[in-house]
Amino acid sequence: MDNTSLYYVVAGVLIVVGLLGTILPVLPGLPVMFAGMLLAAWAGDFAHIGAGTLTALGVLVLLSIGVDLASSILGAKRSGASNKGLWGAGIGGFAGIFFGVPGLVAGPFLGASLGEMAHGRAWRDASKIGLGTWLGILVGAVLKLMLALAMLVLFILAMWAW
Repeated sequence: MDNTSLYYVVAGVLIVVGLLGTILPVLPGLPVMFAGMLLAAWAGDFAHIGAGTLTALGVLVLLSIGVDLASSILGAKRSGASNKGLWGAGIGGFAGIFFGVPGLVAGPFLGASLGEMAHGRAWRDASKIGLGTWLGILVGAVLKLMLALAMLVLFILAMWAW
């Protein structure tokens, strides 16, 4: 196997792992996909995938990062969270990274709920805000998956259709 073929294989693995990362929140899915697409573009001497396509793919990655950061906080805010609940959602989401998938799912919920309890809400009301936070994350995950599929379609069109 020559070097170019090896680069394409590694690029394909990165794209698949990145796509899985949009579903399994342990990996930074879209940035990993972008790295694979950039490697494929480089391996092909940017003949099919040029600056315009890479810029569009990069914008989609930046958009996904914004969606990722905002989804739990907006879910909490929409549920009526206080500033302590919003901070709790953010801190819980960050802390959850260190506990794998269960932590990523439970962290923002627990953080928002604990923040609201520190604000003086009863546990039942605080848990409703935690649920709103979790629903925000779910909506964010769906949006990220849609962005990942848009990236994949754009990449395939650029690679083989033009």
